[in-house]
Amino acid sequence: MYKNLVAALAAACCFSSPAFSQTTAPATDPLKVGFVYVAPLTDAGWVRQHEEGRKAVEAALPGKVKTTFVENVPEGADAERVIRDLAQQGNKLIFTPSFGYMEPTLKVAKDFPDVKFESVTGYKTAPNVAVANARYYEGRYLAGIAAGRMTKTHVAGYVAGFPIPEVLQGINAFTLGMRSVDPKAQVKVIWLDAWFDPPKERDAAMTLFNQDVDVIAFHTGSTAVMAAAQERGRMAVAYHSDMRRVAPDAQIVAVTHQWGGYYTERARAVLDGSWKSGSVWGGVKEGMIRVGDFGSKVPKAVQDEVLARQRDIAAGKLQPFRAAADVRDNEGHVVIPRGTSLTDAQILQMNWLAEGVQGKLVRTGS
Repeated sequence: MYKNLVAALAAACCFSSPAFSQTTAPATDPLKVGFVYVAPLTDAGWVRQHEEGRKAVEAALPGKVKTTFVENVPEGADAERVIRDLAQQGNKLIFTPSFGYMEPTLKVAKDFPDVKFESVTGYKTAPNVAVANARYYEGRYLAGIAAGRMTKTHVAGYVAGFPIPEVLQGINAFTLGMRSVDPKAQVKVIWLDAWFDPPKERDAAMTLFNQDVDVIAFHTGSTAVMAAAQERGRMAVAYHSDMRRVAPDAQIVAVTHQWGGYYTERARAVLDGSWKSGSVWGGVKEGMIRVGDFGSKVPKAVQDEVLARQRDIAAGKLQPFRAAADVRDNEGHVVIPRGTSLTDAQILQMNWLAEGVQGKLVRTGS
């Protein structure tokens, strides 16, 4: 699977360096690789998937790397301090997987030009700072199809961290996927202004369940929404990780993030001297996003439909933001004219909520 991923990443980054297999003689000391985690390391969620990626690097490059991580690092001044400490400790490759780590990463990188930095979910590069992200919205669209097939009330809930484009992409793709099979579907959103706050996540879920929501999705960092759905006997879409351990009856499907292949190839690039700054945005095709881990209550026909659409996305036959008919926002404006697709630039600057999403969003552009 990662053979295709490497090719895709090389194309996305415009790598012109020799193939990864053309390695130089290994250094005496292993490459020290640091990871910074924005929340506590738990059994599932955003941080767990990056931890699995770290472990994948160690498994793929035994004896060639030595990894370390620091967990529960708030975005801002604390992040800069931790990133700087990792650089001072001799880590030559540092992964900073949180949007709020972007500016601290860039600041530290200026002072350590011989260290390579990977700003995951960031968008600003530097000679020694690359950026990478995943097309989470592809998985969201597929999860929306599952939700649309499973809902009885035609009302879904969505617990969201912050109204940044990445989150808006997910809400809109989920809504479009849901309405592709259930045109009457509505999606109610609660904003938390936090990525990881289990009590607030739980409270938001419970509030939504009291508003006819029978299936819920979320863009936050814990398993609290899944646990709430399990408690209330509702359905839920797991995010980041498979969360059936927490919600064995509630989970209908999981959108999971797979970082191991990307992290391993970037470590290899540092080892063989081929690392270059660049920008990668991979999705289902590249193996960075996967939908599966269906719950026991999901009929096989629904599972087969979702997996078929996943194959269509991988093959380029289906794009969540390609419109067969006019797509409107929830204020009535056409945002994707019939027969057109949003460009990556338009997706990355998304600042609207799709028709079917309840609520308003302050526009950041004209």
